Amino acid sequence: MAGEGTNPFAHLLSEIKIGGETFNYYNLLDLKDKRYDRLPFSIRVLLEAAVRNCDNFQVKEEDVHNILDWEQKQNDAEGVEVAFRPARVILQDFTGVPAVVDFAAMRDAVKDLEGDPKKINPICPADLVIDHSVQVEFSRTSSALQKNQELEFERNYERFIFLKWGAQALKNMLIVPPGSGIVHQVNLEYLARVVFKNESLLFPDSLVGTDSHTTMINGLGVIGWGVGGIEAEAVMLGQAVSMVLPKVVGYCITGTLSPLSTSTDLVLTITKHLRQVGVVGKFVEFFGPGVEQLSLADRATISNMCPEYGATVGFFPVDATTIKYLRQSSRDEKRIAEIEAYLKAVNMFRNFSDASQDPIYSEVVTLDLGDVVPSLSGPKRPHDRVPVSGMKEDFCKCLGNQIGFKGYGLPADQHDKTVPFVYEGQEYTLRHGSVVIAAITSCTNTSNPTVMLGAGLLAKNAVEAGLRVAPYIKTSLSPGSGVVTHYLQHSGVTPFLTKLGFDIVGYGCMTCIGNSGPIPEPIVEAIEKNDLVCCGVLSGNRNFEGRIHPNTRANYLASPLLVIAYALAGRVDIDFEAEPIGLGVSGQPVFLRDIWPRRGEIQQVERDHVLPVMFKDVYARITTGNERWNKLEAPEDVLYPWDTRSTYIKKPPFFEGMTKELPAVKSIENAYALLNLGDSVTTDHISPAGSIARNSPAARYLASRGLTPREFNSYGSRRGNDAVMARGTFANIRLVNKLAKKTGPRTLHIPSQEEMDVFDAAERYREEKQPVIILAGKEYGSGSSRDWAAKGPFLLGVRAVIAESYERIHRSNLVGMGIIPLQYMSGENATTLGITGKETFTIILPEELKTGMTIPVQMGNCSFNTILRFDTDVELTYFKHGGILNYMIRKMI
Repeated sequence: MAGEGTNPFAHLLSEIKIGGETFNYYNLLDLKDKRYDRLPFSIRVLLEAAVRNCDNFQVKEEDVHNILDWEQKQNDAEGVEVAFRPARVILQDFTGVPAVVDFAAMRDAVKDLEGDPKKINPICPADLVIDHSVQVEFSRTSSALQKNQELEFERNYERFIFLKWGAQALKNMLIVPPGSGIVHQVNLEYLARVVFKNESLLFPDSLVGTDSHTTMINGLGVIGWGVGGIEAEAVMLGQAVSMVLPKVVGYCITGTLSPLSTSTDLVLTITKHLRQVGVVGKFVEFFGPGVEQLSLADRATISNMCPEYGATVGFFPVDATTIKYLRQSSRDEKRIAEIEAYLKAVNMFRNFSDASQDPIYSEVVTLDLGDVVPSLSGPKRPHDRVPVSGMKEDFCKCLGNQIGFKGYGLPADQHDKTVPFVYEGQEYTLRHGSVVIAAITSCTNTSNPTVMLGAGLLAKNAVEAGLRVAPYIKTSLSPGSGVVTHYLQHSGVTPFLTKLGFDIVGYGCMTCIGNSGPIPEPIVEAIEKNDLVCCGVLSGNRNFEGRIHPNTRANYLASPLLVIAYALAGRVDIDFEAEPIGLGVSGQPVFLRDIWPRRGEIQQVERDHVLPVMFKDVYARITTGNERWNKLEAPEDVLYPWDTRSTYIKKPPFFEGMTKELPAVKSIENAYALLNLGDSVTTDHISPAGSIARNSPAARYLASRGLTPREFNSYGSRRGNDAVMARGTFANIRLVNKLAKKTGPRTLHIPSQEEMDVFDAAERYREEKQPVIILAGKEYGSGSSRDWAAKGPFLLGVRAVIAESYERIHRSNLVGMGIIPLQYMSGENATTLGITGKETFTIILPEELKTGMTIPVQMGNCSFNTILRFDTDVELTYFKHGGILNYMIRKMI
């Protein structure tokens, strides 16, 4: 609601009667403005939030008029800034732990500055789902789930105690215990309101989340996107999100999906298509008669992959299918009636068959569902789609292609190499293209009953045909929620999945986040000694280098059905049309077409076996169903009692020496480049979430604290400890740094010309009181919305980044940590300017900084211009305070 002043739009507050009860709402139709019905539905949500929250302080009357005039303002070359206050915030534990750590540290800082630490609480409702901690240590056994969960609690005991403290100490925060499912699916099935009800006031549900795939909720008609943990914390503290009014690409869907194609094939097609269109920083809104062919789960799958096609949101407005899903997922009938009545009252309820409802879009692109064919994406990026029919040829080309996103640079005489190895007393053969990990994992597909039940039916057909998966392939199934287990069991396909090795191993984001666990040592040895390009096939949404497993150099995203198909084949270089997937019980060849279930058959099983009672049963005990969690005893203090012995939770140094007064803006003089990077450096490269290499600075730190390698856990699990995370910054084994001789987490300390670990070089520069910057190419910081990808460089002493372009969330995170994002002028980069990275750089900052201003960078006797990528006045304010959290602390006292 309004904060500093009277809402100038209070006259729009109206009453609506639903089911005999009276509610209030801001009636946007009473604006009496013809432009409203021309607005994209996603922009109408922004407009309502601006009207409702307008106080002429955080949200200004001008914001409302700018949003209402979207059709004209979206074309403004400089971008029009507006404020947006989401209804809630959602977090997962990898990003949630550091957020709660920051809240605890902020309480300490407020106390040190003689303020009241109790004021540091989420003002905006926040939900945190613990889903990123569980790893696939055990698989292909009926006890895998129990063993993995036991190990999860053993490894993460300190983190879980801390989170339980947060659940008790911080008001307005719900924490969902581990073992409940993936954050985005729990959001879809349970947490999402669709329409918020605050006492008697109705308004659209909206959110920001600390995971880039927060956009999955767009499939349910809820506006939400991923932000960095830093920005999310500010929203939790009542701040509005400052954003540039986006262009909205209308994506028109027509036709009908082929009986052989799946929603995963569709989303991989859309991802590649929209990458080609170019939608970074834009909203995508889906419309057209073909949308009605898509189930709610299909829509959620498409929306989930939004970060991979680069948009801010991928939005499906609420329609009759949405309402049907709310009933299927056992939402309260009274609430469903309120949702439908309210959205119809404000013209936010959609009929995709009615073209007269189509709004104006910035541009329109079209897809005929009939053009979608079975596909995968890889081997290194989510938007590099490969048709299944061309997979064999594509992989073989990748082997010999120049090293890059589609190449490994292997000489031709090495392509047919075979390597024998022994596993459990039997000899097998590995080769380039061999599948060693096959995982039905992550939120993209385990949200979708159609592809999950399709995988079950494929498994049934395969088992009955006498096919099996080689025992050395690490197979796993990690459902997005307990509901999946219910309908797989109810439909009778679970025993067949188990027979092929796809036992349930946990409820969480596992293989896709890098929590794939170990693969057998004989396989590791064969791969490493023979430089094999072996493969992971997973139903996830990310396949960047080094993310899935250090020994799977090629990783392909695929539907759960294709995960099973390639596991059965044992290799990715197979032509399913011409080659059998395996041999049946009597030695006869079995082709994939012989066992592939048709879409109509799958949909009938879905109608029969995905029932509302399953959702009701699972979510009735969502916060109380984990006995291990219930037994945890957490401290109840207002201030967290930091344990200096903990290697998981550590008080961060972000606020050390902080004063009530603003620090002066200082130029950067004679800085060295800590790294000189190319294009598409992801947050996985900057701050890996997977295993901690035994020879890394982070490993040395943990060993010095008395831990053995088996106790190291992952970087993601240690995000509450800045000492580990700083040492893990740029620790990805696939990092390509032009200052180092080989791929890996190394760099050149320029004054001494000595090559060393990135962390060690940063420490050397710090001792020498020498500032450092980072040079980068296009799409710097693409990938997950990882706050440590900004916090880590800050702790390494990085003062600025100069890049050709930035991923939206990461640039915002850099600003939030007080790091200056600079961008080369159009057509320029390090290569065109003759920059080697071994020069010194002086960045002169004027006292009066302005958004988008030109900043000269001096380099020896020459200079070049850059664009200051502070895009809004709010970002400038954060920078002047030394970061967004420092700003909030000063505001609180």
